[in-house]
Amino acid sequence: MIPHETITSASNPRVRQASLLREADARRATGLTLVDGRRELSRAARAGVAIVEVFLDAETLHSMAPGTATPSGAVGSPFPHPAPSPDPAAEEALIHRWRADHVLPSTRLTMLSRKAFEKLAFGSRNEGCVGVVRFAGQPLEQLNAAANKPVLIVEGVEKPGNLGAIVRTADATGSGGVIVCDGRTDPANPAVIRASLGTVFSVPLAVATARQTIEWCKANNRRVIAAMPGGTRLWHEANFSGDVVILLGSEAHGITSLWEQAAADGTIHWESVRLPMAGAADSLNVSATAAVLAYEALRQRE
Repeated sequence: MIPHETITSASNPRVRQASLLREADARRATGLTLVDGRRELSRAARAGVAIVEVFLDAETLHSMAPGTATPSGAVGSPFPHPAPSPDPAAEEALIHRWRADHVLPSTRLTMLSRKAFEKLAFGSRNEGCVGVVRFAGQPLEQLNAAANKPVLIVEGVEKPGNLGAIVRTADATGSGGVIVCDGRTDPANPAVIRASLGTVFSVPLAVATARQTIEWCKANNRRVIAAMPGGTRLWHEANFSGDVVILLGSEAHGITSLWEQAAADGTIHWESVRLPMAGAADSLNVSATAAVLAYEALRQRE
């Protein structure tokens, strides 16, 4: 067994330091971020992401013991409160099983008291584990986008939940990748990771400026299909086959004028599409628009 330790104080320096990774400055300074949830950690491990440490909520882990009963009488529920603590040998067996199911054998595991874990966990979403991983968005030149599949470009996205949902859509539709262009949130934001269900680790993903992304489209002969409220064609009239990008603007400001300028001077091949809006709103949420267009591209491929 690889030894583990237990931390009971919420003011422990390691717990405080890890909790700072929910802030962008700390992520940039360290190259580390937090991953909430067993499924997300498992996907990080499968993608070869370096998992530095995993903090486990002792109460949740103990509740995974076979035959553990909750106050309501249910057996094996993952969230009893409180849960009885097994003897040390049983605890080691639980940790060994958790490690085998979710992370690599060399990953450092640290047990936390419920109070200490709540200092680190994301709101009320307690799945009993929070990982510290080495992960950040890659430079555009390192993007390994699949040919003949659309790449989703998101310009100026602000909300982590929207970015995570778009990455999840790219995964679901087998898209070629995602470029975060002049983003106001980064792909390593724990909320992005959570909203993507961990697919952020496996979908080809890069960060860049708008000018860099325009040059990338030109160099890779990628046609640009931009989603705009005043688009010239309906979404299903566009040809999404071959090497194409689907361009989506920010929630507040849409797509910047740089793209139309690049189209006007012949740098890129551009067309705009629109989704009909029958109600009072003039546009869909950016992640909903991404889903409609990515699935239309999938429909056309199939």
